[in-house]
Amino acid sequence: MASILTKKPNRTKLKDLKILGQQLLSSRAHINNLPILLTFISPSSPPQHVLESLLSLQSFFTTVLPDLPPSQSSKKRPRLDDSAKEDPEFIYRTWLRSKFDEFITLLIEVLVSPDTEDALREIVLDSFMEFVKLGNGGNFYSAIYHKLLRSIVQSATPVDFLSELLASKFFKYIDVRYFTFISMEKLAKTLDATDTPDDRCVGGDDESGSRSRESIELSIHKMHYIISHIPPLEGNDGKSEYEMWSGSGISSKEEHDKKEFSKRQKAEDKKLRTEKQTNNVLSPATIAKKMKLKFTKAWISFLRLPIPIDVYKEVLVTLHQAVIPYLSNPIILCDFLTRSYDIGGVVSVMALSSLFILMTQHGLEYPNFYEKLYALLTPSIFMAKHRAKFFQLLDSCLKSPLLPAYLAAAFAKKLSRLLVSVPPSGALVIIALIHNLLRRHPSINCLVHKEDGDESPEDRSKAEDMANKANDSGSDKRPGIDHFNSEESNPMKSNAMRSSLWEIDTLRHHYCPPVSRFVLSLENDLTVRSKTTEMDIKDFSSGSYATIFGDEIRHRVKQVPLAFYKATPTSLFPESEFCGWTFNYEGSNGNESEDKEQETSEENDASTKRQRLEC
Repeated sequence: MASILTKKPNRTKLKDLKILGQQLLSSRAHINNLPILLTFISPSSPPQHVLESLLSLQSFFTTVLPDLPPSQSSKKRPRLDDSAKEDPEFIYRTWLRSKFDEFITLLIEVLVSPDTEDALREIVLDSFMEFVKLGNGGNFYSAIYHKLLRSIVQSATPVDFLSELLASKFFKYIDVRYFTFISMEKLAKTLDATDTPDDRCVGGDDESGSRSRESIELSIHKMHYIISHIPPLEGNDGKSEYEMWSGSGISSKEEHDKKEFSKRQKAEDKKLRTEKQTNNVLSPATIAKKMKLKFTKAWISFLRLPIPIDVYKEVLVTLHQAVIPYLSNPIILCDFLTRSYDIGGVVSVMALSSLFILMTQHGLEYPNFYEKLYALLTPSIFMAKHRAKFFQLLDSCLKSPLLPAYLAAAFAKKLSRLLVSVPPSGALVIIALIHNLLRRHPSINCLVHKEDGDESPEDRSKAEDMANKANDSGSDKRPGIDHFNSEESNPMKSNAMRSSLWEIDTLRHHYCPPVSRFVLSLENDLTVRSKTTEMDIKDFSSGSYATIFGDEIRHRVKQVPLAFYKATPTSLFPESEFCGWTFNYEGSNGNESEDKEQETSEENDASTKRQRLEC
């Protein structure tokens, strides 16, 4: 053994490590081999040496761990007399406990090190989770599991493979999920405490401040990956079978079947189980009942962190499906969602799904909801990534028959105005939305066709004033007046009821055939609900140039457009394209005579030049 001590870890042979492990497992006399084997649990050691030392130390600590006293940092450590502390056996076990804690720390270093191979990392994680299962007297050892998660979150380098491995192999166990939520809540509160207002205001020139922000953002990314990959609880009725990592994981059905075998003999066992439950031993049923509360606390603590914008968007996309249904009180997210909805742009679009669920299913009152929704109707929304879900939610938000007429008219007119600046796929969605609005709210059908005689006396006087100003400027035509203010953010002040949907009429001659064909659906009398049906926005919300092109290829045409004229054109622009326009300018005859005189003078000059040359 002395020769092994003198050798460096990298020069030690694998055969010598096997001998050290066998001696350690055979007798207490070779207990000094334990510190030697611990020196090989390092990211810098060869993988074969790490693996051999790990197998020997795991076999040793698995047998002695139930007899070891709690660690010094544990709250369950009992108070002992001076005579008990001087006991050699107690001193020996205390020393073994310190070596076990050192062994756990070394395993975590190997797990989070970027130099560790993936195959070795998987083996080390399996061994570590075995100690999590057995290290607390057969119950879940939450202390060392929390230490592992803290090291993963606070590591300076990404550990994506370790996080994926942990999620794929161990998040299927209900007790692992339970204690993961507890650890995520603690880590989120720790990060929130370290991210003080002074740290948030640090300038970009301060390197330490920028590093601290980068480390916090990296930790938040890791926390989001872990907390978002925990599968939700399938059932909360107490009858589902839950698999546990520590313990047998027997469900309530199996317990009931076993009790029927011998009721008298199981009566005492039942008392023992109740006593164990009072001593903080968690069964699958009790964990399932407490899971929703731990899930809620973990997510709320995480959402209070300064989340980076990329993680912020990922959270908003999945919040309505992966988080809200499993919260103990979903209304607690109202502040987070309203702040997100007030940001505007793409973030507001992503927050709309969750906010809509809180309003329709959980009684959230948000007075400025429609005003913010009205402000989202911009041309850029038709090119957004999540536009399909947005248009479906927009149609659902405007479905209520209690919607005021001015609000329905404002949305219809704003959508109609967007027709002149959106691509063909957006025009199809707008036509479908306006179709549903006109069918649901008959009071706004007056917008379809409104003439000058339909205006009120006040509107007519304003129109005359504008016409007089136009006549003074030299125009002999009375211009049409659209009272709608497209730049107004408040739909109540947009004057949509005094306008008309004249933009829809321009789509009759749209260059895209599907748009010009689809707009004919608005010519039907939409007030007769028995003869019309609502448009399904899903059929149009995800459209693009590619989908329109594919539909046109599959469409059979009876008459193919030709690349030449059937008849010789007489002019460049036919008169049918400029109805009511004339191109006869005054003084055109005088200009023609001047051109003829100029031509004759040029001919005379040319003839005199020829005569001179002949001479």
